Order: sequence, then structure tokens, then C-alpha cells
Amino acid sequence: MSEKKDITTIEDIKLLVDTFYGKIRIDLLLGGIFNGVIKDRWPEHLEKMYRFWQTVLLDEHTYFGSPFPPHAELPVEQKHFDAWLKLWHETIDEHFAGAKADEAKWRGDKMAVMFLSKIEYYRNNSAKPLL
Repeated sequence: MSEKKDITTIEDIKLLVDTFYGKIRIDLLLGGIFNGVIKDRWPEHLEKMYRFWQTVLLDEHTYFGSPFPPHAELPVEQKHFDAWLKLWHETIDEHFAGAKADEAKWRGDKMAVMFLSKIEYYRNNSAKPLL
């Protein structure tokens, strides 16, 4: 069996993102939510995710935008983020090992906490996220 490599190229990012969202799309808990919101725009969404993770993990600034606002009104709670993180970690561990792989898991963990916190805040207050 070959040794896993770290996340170092845009091809690695694409493998991670494509594999991860392939799992999301068929997940019993998450699939309906993601497929319902994204509909037939999956290629566009995946391209955006490539750029986001390329910017975050490879320090190649190709993503411009605010990642939170599109998620602000999703019908999600802790169990959804737990499922998201399980698939995220599982996908990383299947394909990669190293400092960037560890960072990807850490960043996913932090993003899940922040997104859930903000979703709950906006759900319970009259404020709206800045676009």
C-alpha cells in the first residue's frame, strides 16, 4: 500500500473536495439539505470550494467572498455539523496525511463551531449577516 501524501497542490484540493461532496450528496442527513439548496449548480459550488480551500490551505489567494452568508439560513443544528465533520475528517484521512491534512481537519472543526454559533445567533435575533 502506498503511503499517503499531504495536501500540497490544487489537484489534492480537488480530490478532497470532490470526494467529500460526493459523500455529502448521498448522506441521509446532509444530502437533502445540500442538494435542495445547490440543486443543479454543483459544478459552480465545487469550483468555489476548490478556490476556498486552495486559499485557506495552500496560501494561494484565489477565493474572494464571504463564506458565511450563503449558510446563514440553513435548517441545520449540531447534529448536522457533527455529520459534516465526520465526513470531512474521514475523507481527509482516506487520502492524506501530514501537516496540511491536520490543518484541514483543524480548520474544518473551527469553521463548524463558528458557523453553528452564527447560524444560531441569526436564528434567534433580528440581525442579518453582512453580505
